[in-house]
Amino acid sequence: MDEEIKHTGSGPADNTCLEENGETGDSGVKYYTLEEIRLHNMSSDTWLIIHDKVYDITGFLEEHPGGEEVLLEQAGADATESFEDVGHSTDAREMLQQYYIGELHMDDRKKATVKQVPVTNSGESSGSWTMWLIPAVAAAAAGVLYRFFLFEHKSS
Repeated sequence: MDEEIKHTGSGPADNTCLEENGETGDSGVKYYTLEEIRLHNMSSDTWLIIHDKVYDITGFLEEHPGGEEVLLEQAGADATESFEDVGHSTDAREMLQQYYIGELHMDDRKKATVKQVPVTNSGESSGSWTMWLIPAVAAAAAGVLYRFFLFEHKSS
């Protein structure tokens, strides 16, 4: 996409400048790539991705109860995990809608949501029984030693 990205960052969901940004889908929703979103990572122009939706929160930075620093740390990136970890209220979630400007492009959603699955080899499956066997043997040995020393002291 060789389009020049222009955005004033002047406030919530300023759709007047969006004609030059993103790609419009069939439903009229603007789609933005991760590359485009990453460019909006400054206090004068701040975009976030939350649940694959793109928000221009530039006008909200100074109003954020947690301070603008926490928002700027996530600027231009996917802030879904951070947003959910804080446990935002229903009011906060509703307020977020006024800053909505579009959606994360479908090609980038796969990249953002793919999670690493640990790969196990067939040789490693034998390691699972050692996870409980070693502590069990250690506990049995500790019990035997305890009884040995307990009986040793009683007989003295």
